[in-house]
Parts: sequence; C-alpha cells; structure tokens
Amino acid sequence: MKKSTTLLLSLFCFVSFSQTPSVQKSAPLQSASAAEAGMSQERLNKIGNMLQQAVDEKQIPGVVALIAKDGKIVFHEAFGMANNRSKKAMEKNTIFRIASQTKAITSTAVMMLWEEGKFKLDDPISKYIPEFKDPQILDSYSILNDTYTTRPAKNEITIRHLLTHTSGLGYGVIDGDERFKKIYKQAGVTDLFTTENISIESSVKKLAKLPLHHNPGDAYVYSEGLDVLGYFIEIVSGLPFDEFLRTRIFDPLGMDDTWFYLPKDKHDRLVTVQQINDGKWEKYPVTFYDTDYPKKGAQSFFSGGAGLSSTAKDYATFLQMYLNGGELNGTRILSRTTIETMMQNQTASLFTDKNRDYGLAFGIVNQTGLTNGGHGSIGTFDWGGYFNTQYFADPEEQVIGILMKQTQGEVRDETRWKFRQMVFAAIDD
Repeated sequence: MKKSTTLLLSLFCFVSFSQTPSVQKSAPLQSASAAEAGMSQERLNKIGNMLQQAVDEKQIPGVVALIAKDGKIVFHEAFGMANNRSKKAMEKNTIFRIASQTKAITSTAVMMLWEEGKFKLDDPISKYIPEFKDPQILDSYSILNDTYTTRPAKNEITIRHLLTHTSGLGYGVIDGDERFKKIYKQAGVTDLFTTENISIESSVKKLAKLPLHHNPGDAYVYSEGLDVLGYFIEIVSGLPFDEFLRTRIFDPLGMDDTWFYLPKDKHDRLVTVQQINDGKWEKYPVTFYDTDYPKKGAQSFFSGGAGLSSTAKDYATFLQMYLNGGELNGTRILSRTTIETMMQNQTASLFTDKNRDYGLAFGIVNQTGLTNGGHGSIGTFDWGGYFNTQYFADPEEQVIGILMKQTQGEVRDETRWKFRQMVFAAIDD
C-alpha cells in the first residue's frame, strides 16, 4: 500500500509539473554559415586566432567558444588542452564546471513555480523554511575568541531578496568579509561544492541560524541565496532539486550533458581545473573542495548557486530558450512576460557595476554599458563562473556568446573582454 501511495504521488508530481507545448515551435540550435546568420566569417576567424594566441601565450590552457545568432551556431571551436597531465586536446563536447552559471538555471526553476502560483516574490522565505524567521544582523565580532553578537533585522528575507543577492546572507569561504568566512566555517555551512555526504536541507538550515551582513533589501552582497532557493524548490515542488531540474528543464530542452554529478559514461569528458605554476599548467590541488567533485564522493549536495557542470552547446541551448521568449522546439519553459520581469532592474542602485543592472539572477547591460561599448545592446544579460567561464545573450541582436575555460588562481587571461567585444564587431547585417 505504501509503495502504491508513493508511486501515485510521484506520478502526480510529474503530471503537475510537466512542461506545456507551445505554438511557437522554434527550431533547436543548429549550425549554419556565418553569412546565413548575418555574421562576418573573416571577423569570426579573428576570434579564433585571438583564442589560439591566448593558448599559445599560456594565458589559458584551453577553451571552448560558441557563438550563435538568430538560433544558428556560427562558431563552435575548441583550442588547447583539457588535461595538462595527459595532454588531452580540448574538444567541443568537453564538460566544464559552470559554478555560478548554475544560478540562472536555479532562478529559472524558481520562476517556473512562480508561474504556477505557488508563491509571491515578496513572500518571506520563513513561510516555507521556518528556520529563517526573525533574522539577526551581525553587530560585533571578537577576533580573540571568534564570538559575536547580533541585533534583530528590521524585516524578513523574501524570495526576491534571495534571487537578487540583497538578503544579507554571505558566501562563506569566498565572502569578502573575514568574519563571515569564520562564522560560516564554524557553523559547518557548505558554500559551493563538496564530495561529502551532505544535503542542501541540512546546510541551508545551518545557514538560516547565522547573522546577516545587513538588513534584507538594504545592499547587494553576493551570497548563497540561490542555494537556499534550491532547497525552497524541493519544498514547493515536492521533488528533489536535481530531479526537478532534470524533468522540468534539462530533459525538455535536450540538455543531456548538464548534471550536478556526471554519469560514469561522461567522466572522461570532464575538463581538469588547472593553474599556472612557474610557467607550466598543472592540476589545481584539493583545497577546501576537491575539484573532482562532479564525478566522485557522496554526490548528495545539489548547490543551486554553483553545483552544475555542462557543455557550451547545452548552455547555449538554455540561453536560446530565453532569446525565444521562454520556448524551444515547441516546449515552453517560461512565459515571455515572466522573462520580461526577470530582466528588469531589481536592485535599483545597489548593484555597483556601472555598466549593468541586476535582475533576477542575471546581470543586465544598461545605457552606460551601451555607451561604453563592447557589452552588447541594452538588455543583454550575462554572468560567469568561479572556474573562469562566461556567457552573454543579446535579445536585440539575437546573439549568444559562451566562453568555457577551467582555471583557478592568478592568470593573465584577457579573453573574456576581447571575445565579447569581437563577437559584436562580427555582426554583419
């Protein structure tokens, strides 16, 4: 009887959360010549030359780059090596740890549930995760014995605050405030990735008890808000977070190479995280995390802020869905009107990058960014990842640019700004 009930609940979840067909029926991403998409082949060749030069000069060990326009892939090339020890060449289907590029996918999942009327953006998160009730702000901290005092926050953390990094939460080991690094570590909060047997529920509930940087809504501080929302998705949907993403986003879009933890048959396609040491590339060592986390360990922690691995083609597919107004290949993931909301400035003047505003988990090019040049049209949305990956998508020009690298530590890498600037310079229609 119990198994039957569980099966019925699982079927109910699947039916309730299955995707809807769309009359739009845009085509999946497909390759085309530069001329067909209104791009200059000669200028695309210059991008390839620039990336190869960056490899030759040891700015980066290797890179996969993808450019799409009007739903057509006009540039998808691999340069350099994927593994410094074996000297394995980078390939177009190499899998990369995309770290904070996970945030856009988690935000998408949140807004899918919002579209179903499950919550309001300005609901307090404590309505769904009671441990966040009555938040406290860090008041004083003693470096002598690592103790602190708090004072009550003026208001509750909302779902919108978590999406926009204005909740007051910190980011533990990568936090800009040494006090929060220590507080999070002492509390046992898992910040980014882990091979240990930890659940997002247990980590988020530890996090909920810790002090905030500031009153919710008062400042922009990059945070673990999207990790909290991964657990929130589990509560609201009734599905494990990884299963929700698989059934609601990845399978419908055909993103077969995007995972928190890779199936064994994909292990050999995972790139090595590399650092430069005395002029030579070498594997980045185990520090507060093991760089092999996508293919080893307990594989139980699903970080909504930093946990996914993917390919350039898969991530371009995800971005193309956004450029199509929320639909791809006849499957609607989000409404066009929802995307319009997500791409509005949600943080007023709190986000300090003068070239961009901040929406619901995306940076968004503003008038200043357009004026300064090289960033794309107003409304171009973007972000990057901890291991040196970047993406941008321009709704006006219908252009996608993805640059997948995998480094840590100090590098003299200039490919990020050069690639973006040169992509827009290659538009020829």
